[in-house]
Amino acid sequence: MERNMFKINSRHDKDIVLKVIPGHFATTQSHVTHHLDIATMKSRYSEANRIAHALAQKYESSTPVDTIVCLDGLDVVGGLLAQSLTKAGILSMNAHKTMYVIHPEFKGDMMMFRDNMQPMIKGKNVIILIGTITTGTTLKSCIQCIRYYEGMLQGVSAIFSEISKVGSITVNALFTGKDLPGYESYKPNECPCCQRGQKIDAMVNSHGYSKM
Repeated sequence: MERNMFKINSRHDKDIVLKVIPGHFATTQSHVTHHLDIATMKSRYSEANRIAHALAQKYESSTPVDTIVCLDGLDVVGGLLAQSLTKAGILSMNAHKTMYVIHPEFKGDMMMFRDNMQPMIKGKNVIILIGTITTGTTLKSCIQCIRYYEGMLQGVSAIFSEISKVGSITVNALFTGKDLPGYESYKPNECPCCQRGQKIDAMVNSHGYSKM
């Protein structure tokens, strides 16, 4: 499957490269025609640093940021994003004039923050950092979670997003569906690949893929 992989460069920084594998893949919410491999993007320092710097450009110095909530294992990118925003002069309302970089805990399909983590959300200006957005289901859950804990959402940043907005919230993405012609996402019971009898190549999530 890897031999079919190709790469696309970000319009924001040509050195940011997304690895793409075409096929028939199943996620927890949908079936997709391409797997977007972000493993090295979130774990290799040089790549993570370029991504953080590019995402930081999306925020003006007048946008306050206290907390970055990381999904899809993007804590390294989140830490570097906090560093880039701080250097850019982004305001923090925290008493210590620094930013929190945290991730939620999952209980089944629900997200939560433990009691000792909740002060990092309540009354804070929050950015969500997510790897890939296909249907928006995970993102919507995260937004609901932040609002439940009385956080103030200031923005959403993603490596790839198929959608440009969730409600009134604009998604700032380094790659979009326009960068990947032919990328499609379907509900499992509406997937044309399944209807043609095409086998699933792999189960995929933010950690990678497991061949079937």
